[in-house]
Amino acid sequence: MDIVEILLVLGLFAGIASVQSRLSGMDKRLVRIERRLALVADRLGLDESDEERAQRERVEALVREGKQVAAIKAYREMTGADLKEAKDAVDRMAGL
Repeated sequence: MDIVEILLVLGLFAGIASVQSRLSGMDKRLVRIERRLALVADRLGLDESDEERAQRERVEALVREGKQVAAIKAYREMTGADLKEAKDAVDRMAGL
């Protein structure tokens, strides 16, 4: 491997690390925004529908039972989130 290839690979790894760091920061911001939105909805007296509540409770029950894969699948069905978003959300619910 010559020096150009080595520098290219190092640059690629640095770029990936930078993107991962930004995504992590965005995920933390999203969690804060979701919490604030929930507080606003509570203050305005907005309530989730019975179906939404049942779906959320189902996901939470699966998390408590340690059925992470089933919880991720149920979360995706409930929200339309992609696999990574659903996994991150379920991990947060599980306290991981």
